[in-house]
Amino acid sequence: MRTIALVAKRELDARLRRRSFVIGTIVILVVLCGYLLFQHNLVGDANKVRIGLTGQTAGIAQELQAGTARIGKETQIAVVSDPEEGMADVQNDRLDVLLSGNAANLDVLVKSDVDPQVRALLNGISQQQVLNAKLLEAGLDPAQVMSEVDSAQITVSTIDTPDPERTQRLAIGLITVFLLFFAIQTYGGLVAQGVVEEKAGRVVEMVLSTVRPWQLILGKVLGLGLTGLVQIGILAVAGLAVASSTGIHLLSSVATGTVWWGLLWYVLGFFLYAMVYAAAGSLVSRQEDAASVITPVTMVLTIGFVAGFTVLLRNPAGDAARTLSLIPLFSPILMPGRMAIGTATGWETALSLVLTLALGALLTWVGSRIYRNAVLHMGSRLKLADALRG
Repeated sequence: MRTIALVAKRELDARLRRRSFVIGTIVILVVLCGYLLFQHNLVGDANKVRIGLTGQTAGIAQELQAGTARIGKETQIAVVSDPEEGMADVQNDRLDVLLSGNAANLDVLVKSDVDPQVRALLNGISQQQVLNAKLLEAGLDPAQVMSEVDSAQITVSTIDTPDPERTQRLAIGLITVFLLFFAIQTYGGLVAQGVVEEKAGRVVEMVLSTVRPWQLILGKVLGLGLTGLVQIGILAVAGLAVASSTGIHLLSSVATGTVWWGLLWYVLGFFLYAMVYAAAGSLVSRQEDAASVITPVTMVLTIGFVAGFTVLLRNPAGDAARTLSLIPLFSPILMPGRMAIGTATGWETALSLVLTLALGALLTWVGSRIYRNAVLHMGSRLKLADALRG
């Protein structure tokens, strides 16, 4: 264990001090923060509407305020004395909508298109004005008639209690799936790359004179896994901090739980795939040949990510999502996503953990055997069957 720890520490120190790790982490942080800020501004702008009123339309200002509040819009209303000035404000994006005419016959000026919700609101206001006029002509009280109309409501019954946080959970779950796929693929590939580099430079021959093959590979996997864990931790903390500072709504309990479960599943998924990557890398001794042995492993991981992402987006509670998340090769990516969304039951989580641990132990034994038999082989690519036989 001390030897494995020394190898892991060497690998961890070397990776953390590399300029590529620092620059890569900074770039990912910039992209992540930029995306969160972009989403914050985009959502904020989408919920704001600036309306200019000219002439008789100034009388519907209160109705506009109340109506836009009902549809979740933040409204800025300005009375425009000069229609030409209002048209210039629309052209220069200082106003989103300019209203003229009268309440029963609104003329709406926009630069290119009007928000569908705002369009429906303005249509409703005009129709209400016309209806009020017709009711008065008929000798009826518009307020009493509308009160009776509004009292007629449908009765909705649901089998399942609706989750008001479903959209937020889905977003957190899909982000988790993507980050875990990215981390496992990236650092698993680095394991294979490191194995090939040591073989190509004959470094492995000197190292194996003092340590055993299984100690070397476990130490390397452990060191790279911790490197990935450090990077994921940095990204998670930074992402939560930026979201909190910008006022982006987060489900704190879901986000925190997702981070902890995500770290656990990253560890399981990384070790499961890292041993396969290491075994694949040991079959070749040149960087030019590395792609031929790494690609099949990456394809399995990518297929699970693409298929899982699609089914989670369509129906995270469906049979397809449940089945894929229980397959050990896909569980480290999909199960934490389903857990964040809230569609994974306790027994499904426990079963996927047991299956992933069992397959991980099996692949660790097989991968160590292949690595031990192939790591000192030089020249042409070693066949998998020969590496298994030793």
